[in-house]
Amino acid sequence: MILCVGFNDTSEGEGSDRTFRLPAGQDSLIRAISSVNKNTIVVLTSGSGVDMNEWIGQVPALVETWYSGQEGGTALAQILFGDENPAGKLPATFERYWEDNSTFHSYYPAKGEKRVSYSEGVFVGYRHFDRASVKPLFAFGYGLSYTTFQYANLSVKPARGPINEPVTVSFDLKNTGSWEGAEVAELYVGAIHPSLPRPIKELKGFVRVSLKPGETRRVSIMLDRRSFAFYDVSRKDWKAEKEDYSVLIGASSEDIGLRGNFSLVSRD
Repeated sequence: MILCVGFNDTSEGEGSDRTFRLPAGQDSLIRAISSVNKNTIVVLTSGSGVDMNEWIGQVPALVETWYSGQEGGTALAQILFGDENPAGKLPATFERYWEDNSTFHSYYPAKGEKRVSYSEGVFVGYRHFDRASVKPLFAFGYGLSYTTFQYANLSVKPARGPINEPVTVSFDLKNTGSWEGAEVAELYVGAIHPSLPRPIKELKGFVRVSLKPGETRRVSIMLDRRSFAFYDVSRKDWKAEKEDYSVLIGASSEDIGLRGNFSLVSRD
């Protein structure tokens, strides 16, 4: 059973708000159908996350299609019937509850209020969830495949260096399943002892790698000065501090498989 739910151009758009809940009756429909058919696949059309708590534990598969256009049905069929191996990753964090969102306490804070204070600062998306130690429903960068991948043998070269010297982060990526597929590996960097509040980690690079079953490939991602910098409001420019940094590789912001370190020995 394939059950398509979600929003359309009359219930969701750029110039208006919508509720965190699915349109009326859709949660009940999913619960009713999935209670009698355990193989129900939910296909969700939306521009962001929705409340799935009433049914997410009852369905074996969920496909987020966003707004895929006229060939979206063809692409969906190719994925569901196994003609194509999905490799998409979430470009946003899907919170479990609306209250978990970083903007919850500042978004129209008072009844009738139409002004929003951006009190969350740089702590939006996965940066907020990391700092608040809140587990999202689906993390930034999350995405499933019909195969599996293994990360190994992280190398950060040089391990110490000046501000103007590039850093090469390398690792092995292996397809450990039985399907040919592509993995999007993500690289995050985080200052260990920052002089001002900064995210625990920030996405600084990613690479999509196609692998046959059993194939292993050495992958490299380059980091430059901006990978370690933050915007210094006082001097109106980017600044990289002499500091130790975590270098993290993973399949999502929550699924970190490799951890290393880099020390910046000079500053801007």
